[in-house]
Amino acid sequence: MGPGVPSLQDPLWLAALAVVPWLIWRHHRRQGLGALRYSRLPAEARSGRWRLHLPFYSRLLALILLVVALARPQLGYAWEESLTEGIDIEIVLDVSGSMGAEDFQPRNRLAVAKEVVKEFVAQRTADRIGMVIFSGSAVTKAALTTDRMMLAELIDSVELNTLPDGTAIGVALANAAARLKDSDATTKVIILVTDGVNNAGAIDPVSAASVCKGLGIRVYTVGVGTAGRVPIPVLSTDPITGREVKRRVLMNVEVDEALLENIADHTGGVFFKATDGERFREVFDQIDQLEKTVLQTKHYVRYREAFQPFAWAALSLLLLPLLAVATGLTAEP
Repeated sequence: MGPGVPSLQDPLWLAALAVVPWLIWRHHRRQGLGALRYSRLPAEARSGRWRLHLPFYSRLLALILLVVALARPQLGYAWEESLTEGIDIEIVLDVSGSMGAEDFQPRNRLAVAKEVVKEFVAQRTADRIGMVIFSGSAVTKAALTTDRMMLAELIDSVELNTLPDGTAIGVALANAAARLKDSDATTKVIILVTDGVNNAGAIDPVSAASVCKGLGIRVYTVGVGTAGRVPIPVLSTDPITGREVKRRVLMNVEVDEALLENIADHTGGVFFKATDGERFREVFDQIDQLEKTVLQTKHYVRYREAFQPFAWAALSLLLLPLLAVATGLTAEP
């Protein structure tokens, strides 16, 4: 609840204050014309001419306070209620071996993707977000949730080569669509991040996109990686020691941009190309701007009458001239 905000319920009463300057002028003009030729004050108090004006200004101030009281000053205590129309978002992240490519220096593609996705999740405070990871198959890593801390931990736990080898884009899309089909959200979105070509799974990506379109799901696709040969860490067995060792192999990883663009266009989304970490962040910033959560704010004000102090002060000032006579300050009330 906000602090008290003063206001007037009937401000037209303040127009009556326009007579105050005339009353002051009339009072002093009468004094100036010599209507009062001698002082009725006690002899010892004649030097205090201000006492002549005390009854007048007391009543005048009382009049002003009464007018303010009639204008009904109020204190309004305000508060706001925010209503959000959240968006349900499924992030579909490729975790195949090629996402370990080290062209996003100083880290690999998956490490940068995880960092950018975490930043995206952190700023979508009003939305439910889930995650599907895939390579040769797809699994739900996180159900739709608003628990940002849990999501961050689950994103951190994503690793390469935890699923069968391959790139099953159609299966991943179908999995994410299944998580969104029963959603009551007005807007449902899938963000597909991959660096490969669909080469696994029993579901055709275009058919999966059609399912998404039928369910009212918009798909944004992000093609990850640079053109040409890129270094990819590969685990192999050392023939001498028999231990697994990591070595880097230059490989040419193709991104099926035509397919990703087709999926995005078919569902009303947008295809993006992320060729480095900076561009990756720009892509998610653009998606964040495209999918803004509707925020409605209702403003309430509760008023409390505050005229009583003015009324009581006016009454006190009306009694002041009588008190002044009783104490000898003035000769008449």
